[in-house]
Amino acid sequence: MKIICIGRNYVDHAKELKNPVPKKPLVFMKPPSALLVNNKPLYYPEFTKDLHYEAEIVLKISKNGRHVQPEFASKYYSKIGFGIDFTARDVQSKLKEKGHPWEIAKGFDGSAGLSEFIPIKDLNDPNAVEFRLTQNGENVQIGNTKDLIFSFDYLITYVSQFFKLQQGDLIYTGTPAGVGPVAIGDKLEGFISTKKGEIKMLKCNIK
Repeated sequence: MKIICIGRNYVDHAKELKNPVPKKPLVFMKPPSALLVNNKPLYYPEFTKDLHYEAEIVLKISKNGRHVQPEFASKYYSKIGFGIDFTARDVQSKLKEKGHPWEIAKGFDGSAGLSEFIPIKDLNDPNAVEFRLTQNGENVQIGNTKDLIFSFDYLITYVSQFFKLQQGDLIYTGTPAGVGPVAIGDKLEGFISTKKGEIKMLKCNIK
């Protein structure tokens, strides 16, 4: 199982971190040990003093494939989840200054918060998924996947050029503007809008 992540996939988020808007998807990976599931708490890592949340819609790959053609891309996922890409921002900044990979800032244990999955058919519009993240009850991120720079289908097509997609793989599709720091004691909750209304998908306490 691979955890494939896409960086800077919303224009406003790229701008808020003073990063250029990418012309191709910015891809990085997290190891399976990064997964944080079943609403378990995240223990604040001792190696960072600036831990950030990044709320994302996550695709669950439903079948194997490589070099997926655009017209077939939508057949490779049938469920989505709510994810949080936890990032040690201070560590990441130092790595970026040196031109080093991001893994220790992005792929540490528990850095990939993940909810259960819901079927695509339950969504109002698979191309315009509304989602939000709250911190201690206050909205901090509100996103809609219609604002993605690179759509779900484009990501499937692009990523499968380099990695064989396998059933159960995950794609974290990018975060909207509003990322920010967490502190011990914070309560994060993630929501997705569906045909039946908004559903609470994830909660995570920072300890």
